[in-house]
Amino acid sequence: MKNKYFDIQVNGYAGIDFNQNDLGLDDLIQACVKLKEDDVESILATIITADFSDMIKRVSNLARYSKQSEIIAEMIKGIHLEGPFINGADGFRGAHPQEFILRASVERMILLVNACDGLLKLVTLAPENDEEYQVTKYLHQQGIVVSAGHCDPSFEQLEQAVNAGLSMFTHLGNGCPQQLHRHDNIIQRALSLKDKLWLCFIADGHHVPFHALKNYITLVGVDRVIITTDAMAAAGAKQGLYTLGDITLEVGADKVVREPGKSNFAGSAIDMKSSAENLSQQLGLTPEQIHQVTYANAIAALNCS
Repeated sequence: MKNKYFDIQVNGYAGIDFNQNDLGLDDLIQACVKLKEDDVESILATIITADFSDMIKRVSNLARYSKQSEIIAEMIKGIHLEGPFINGADGFRGAHPQEFILRASVERMILLVNACDGLLKLVTLAPENDEEYQVTKYLHQQGIVVSAGHCDPSFEQLEQAVNAGLSMFTHLGNGCPQQLHRHDNIIQRALSLKDKLWLCFIADGHHVPFHALKNYITLVGVDRVIITTDAMAAAGAKQGLYTLGDITLEVGADKVVREPGKSNFAGSAIDMKSSAENLSQQLGLTPEQIHQVTYANAIAALNCS
């Protein structure tokens, strides 16, 4: 049986950056064609933190193009907003521009939801940035999945967010500083709620070393793990300089994505086929387990079909 994949976090692909105000219809079609050639059945196109008006333009472009192209509608099952309601502290914000990070606001969230025109499926936010979990509650009521990410809530805040409707954690082990408290840290807090959260990981061996990823998946169980790429434009393309919104990124031969001169990662250049190969060769997962974490669990988590 040929593998098929559902990737819930794709910022760009095949040289095309989805986070551009002037993203063209033909360019988006090109990216979707390449995704399909690479055995991806569907994705969530991901828009990251930027000037709020630019974020509105970018999701509006995706929603409009989805109505103009059959392959875009087929491949892009929805939009994933990663920001702007995240933790602005260095380390936790990752490559997200600090000047555009905002306190969570239902009013602003409604503007984003409306601009997505029915396509918004997933929002990554920082629970500690969402006063009384109002945005989480609003999104949950709308049937939109809420995920914690680029965040540092206390255990109590994370647990309360789950009670308010949060059901996922975005690329666990990333979107946090390299140095953390050895016990009381955001990774341990999320793992302690593994029975209530879908936990997402990037399987490129750089974002999370394979031995650590194996530990995480063993602890969580394949029934609650979702593998994503967090791919940006370099995925399915060659090394070089690329953009992710207003950020210039450099991709080396090792497929690691960084802002020039900085050490933190900024998305990845891996694709889902390579992720599946890593899960098989590096972690020893069976084909059935790989199918579950690269396809079936994402479908279940997002109620997509």
